[in-house]
Amino acid sequence: MGGRPTFERLVRRFYEGVRTDDVLAPMYPEDDLEGAVERLTMFLEQYWGGPSTYSDTRGHPRLRMRHAPYAVTPLARDRWLQHMRDGVDELGLPADLEALLWDYLQRAAFSLVNTMEAP
Repeated sequence: MGGRPTFERLVRRFYEGVRTDDVLAPMYPEDDLEGAVERLTMFLEQYWGGPSTYSDTRGHPRLRMRHAPYAVTPLARDRWLQHMRDGVDELGLPADLEALLWDYLQRAAFSLVNTMEAP
């Protein structure tokens, strides 16, 4: 996939979009945005075969549990995916790796929807 540099680029681009998104920005405290960048980068790096730094520092990913406090609606999912899509498009990955990454991101996003209504 390109290792940590690929995921750093993806996650930085993703959070550029999140910062100005009226649905997603409230879910990310401004004073912890760099922490969120680091956690997502570590998670993706580990998921795709890199070092186990995420699990070593945070334990099992437990994505559904970690996202339970937030209203992950279909709209939030779609906005999340749009910002990820923007990041993926800028990576310039070979088509097979891009498809693999995008498939994972879509499945993850759909699996985290936990309510149909905005709070």
